[in-house]
Amino acid sequence: MKESNDLVKTMRMNYLFDFYQGLLTEKQRNYLELYYLQDYALSEIAETFHVSRQAVYDNIKRTDELLEEYETKLQLFNKFKERQTIIDELKRLSGDNQELKQAIERLEILE
Repeated sequence: MKESNDLVKTMRMNYLFDFYQGLLTEKQRNYLELYYLQDYALSEIAETFHVSRQAVYDNIKRTDELLEEYETKLQLFNKFKERQTIIDELKRLSGDNQELKQAIERLEILE
């Protein structure tokens, strides 16, 4: 069960990172990208940046909390998920209506 929770957290952090990375410092972006996207261990990141493993852990933990705070305030990820649900529903309801299907495709491109 722990592995499943870790995977869910990693996926969530990847999405939050996609939405909010422009609000992070370069160091925060580097650490999160290596940790979540490239699956580096804390010790590997620490070695790369010549800092302690604890420093990397603390930075990632603070940045995770910051991303969650941004999401609480701005709701970009939540709104994205809601739009995806609506798009899926529209696809299901569109049947053979080609104009509607094309409009849905344009919406998907915007995502």
